[in-house]
Amino acid sequence: MITTEARATADEIERANATGLTPVVFIHGLWLLPSSWDRWAAVFEEAGFATVKPGWPDDPETVAEAKAHPEVFAHKSVGQVAEHYTEAIGQLKKKPAVIGHSFGGLLAQIVAGRGLSAATVAIDPGPFRGVLPLPISSLKSASPVLGNPANRGRAVALTFEQFKYGWANALSEDEAKELYETYHVPASGVPLFQAALANLNPWTEAKVDTKNPDRGPLLFISGQKDNTVPWAITNASYKQQKHNDGVTEIVEMPNRGHALVIDSGWREVAETALAFIRRFV
Repeated sequence: MITTEARATADEIERANATGLTPVVFIHGLWLLPSSWDRWAAVFEEAGFATVKPGWPDDPETVAEAKAHPEVFAHKSVGQVAEHYTEAIGQLKKKPAVIGHSFGGLLAQIVAGRGLSAATVAIDPGPFRGVLPLPISSLKSASPVLGNPANRGRAVALTFEQFKYGWANALSEDEAKELYETYHVPASGVPLFQAALANLNPWTEAKVDTKNPDRGPLLFISGQKDNTVPWAITNASYKQQKHNDGVTEIVEMPNRGHALVIDSGWREVAETALAFIRRFV
């Protein structure tokens, strides 16, 4: 059976190939759906790109559907989702730019490490093997999942208070509530356990080929007030990637938390990503 997510992705890929324009592939992270990128896609389409927003395998179409059927998110691993995106990108006739947020930022780097991206933007990206800092705020943000080993096999939703701390700490209460109701969905517990144990597991799926000469240009964007993926983690990822011969840059967005791709300041982040991609694509 073809899922709605797979059909939507196939339609976007077909349209991107038909336009002949350079595609931009958006990769969302945990607790969001592809629709979280809709406003970004409009900006990039206006700038002359064709946009593709594949979901993770079995992603529901809407937030309401996701909340009604949280079980569809369970058991999705970093490796499985990376293969899913690799397959989608393989159907594009032109090498795309790739933009990912949070675990999507980790997946974007995995894809780039496979030589599949013309330029990559990793926004507050999840850590990979070799990234050592574990700030207290990051551990606290992940504790709703990591605090119970049984969550590895579950889909886990955040309470509003947990969302406020991990995502919306730089926002007003009203905006935090609006984002929580509009965008937040349950998420697979597996990737957080994989990232947490990546430096103890030589066979982890949470690893990136940082040395591939075909990796292409890479920009890291870090929210200065991000509790979930603080500067220490993003900067450590940047330092790992800096050994690559390709262009590797990092920028910090002042006074922004983990919700920087969906909050009221999203456009500034989108324009920063667009300016970087335009330099190379």
